[in-house]
Amino acid sequence: MQRCYSLLIGFIDSLPLIYKNKKGCTLPVQPFYSEWGRNMDQETEHSQELDKALAELRRVTGLPLDISISTSAEAEKALTQLKCLCKAYKEKYNKTDFLQSLMTGGIPAYEIPERAARLHINPDDPRVLFLLESATPDETVMEILRNLFPSQTKAYLVPVTDTITAVLRPIRSGEPPSDFRHIARTIVDTLNAEALVRVRLSYSSVLETLADTARGFRETSLALKVGKLFYSEQSIFPYDELGIGRLIYQLPLPLCESFLKEIFGSEIPDSLDSETTATINRFFQNNLNIAETSRQLHMHRNTLIYRLEQVQKRTGLDLRLFEDAMTFKVALMVMNYLQAERNK
Repeated sequence: MQRCYSLLIGFIDSLPLIYKNKKGCTLPVQPFYSEWGRNMDQETEHSQELDKALAELRRVTGLPLDISISTSAEAEKALTQLKCLCKAYKEKYNKTDFLQSLMTGGIPAYEIPERAARLHINPDDPRVLFLLESATPDETVMEILRNLFPSQTKAYLVPVTDTITAVLRPIRSGEPPSDFRHIARTIVDTLNAEALVRVRLSYSSVLETLADTARGFRETSLALKVGKLFYSEQSIFPYDELGIGRLIYQLPLPLCESFLKEIFGSEIPDSLDSETTATINRFFQNNLNIAETSRQLHMHRNTLIYRLEQVQKRTGLDLRLFEDAMTFKVALMVMNYLQAERNK
């Protein structure tokens, strides 16, 4: 049919149509049939594009819409508006955008059930939020996470920044919170082995409903900051296991400075070098056991004792005594906190 139509228009356009003016001169006339044919082609093209746009709108929104147009200008305007409407709807009801807004508290509680239903997310399932940070941006990390949490698991991967990704994972029936650490360890070990990147990971307490996601994001963000600052030798930071670091992180700076002056006097020692700090941390981890610490560090017993005595000369605290060791541990954490706050 289209071929016949094209042949007909071509034949009509080839006819030598002329007319006479008042002086009797014959002038050629641009055949109106050609213009009419082009208009028909444009209307057909606009109609097809409108049909596609309406079908796309119905697919993303579920809403049928009928449009009546009479001119090409109206068709172009309607097509532009439909494309903008589809784009705006996709942006508003995209799962990633929805979950990002949910984590930052940007969605009112009364809107959550309806918007979650549109995205086929059950708002009443209990979940846990994992927040992991890599040293540098790496697409391999996201690919590995997609393999660890395929769509069948109903876990959602939410990019937060170039180096931070959130994993919102449903809790299976009968799954105890103690299993969260095992899941976290699996994530960290897999990324370390396959992506060859060091990651740090924190996870929240149980989120009873989707409305608790913002609380979970606050918990994991705090746990990640506290963990990196006070427990740098570790890579997993559960929100419910932050220990004394949680308390120190919320202390006002003047109170921290007063505490250090009380312990060390007017001459507060500078931060220790990394080797000494690692030695002390391992000594604390081994419950002040000199023999076990020297064995793990491949260090002679007398060398370890010498280093502890050097710390005693600088600080006045004998780390071989429990009370002094506890005081030094807290003071070291406070010094790290002060240094981090001043560097902001």
